[in-house]
Amino acid sequence: MVVKLEVFTSPSCPYCPMAIELVDEVKKEMPDELEVEKIDIAVDQKKAADYGLMAVPAIALNGVVRFVGTPSKEELVEAIKESKV
Repeated sequence: MVVKLEVFTSPSCPYCPMAIELVDEVKKEMPDELEVEKIDIAVDQKKAADYGLMAVPAIALNGVVRFVGTPSKEELVEAIKESKV
């Protein structure tokens, strides 16, 4: 089963590049297991509002926000594995 990962960022966010880098790294290691969508909340404010996001970076897996802030790589990989069930 492919897990849909959405990473919410903003151009003015100093922590967002780290979150994007982490997601890109995990995607390279799990290419057949992840579908990644990067969402700039400055462009797609409605989607951020739909998720009730108050801060970025944020990472949602299969439509559920799992992290606000950048998790460790181990935490993200574990959450992806849990989301595959």
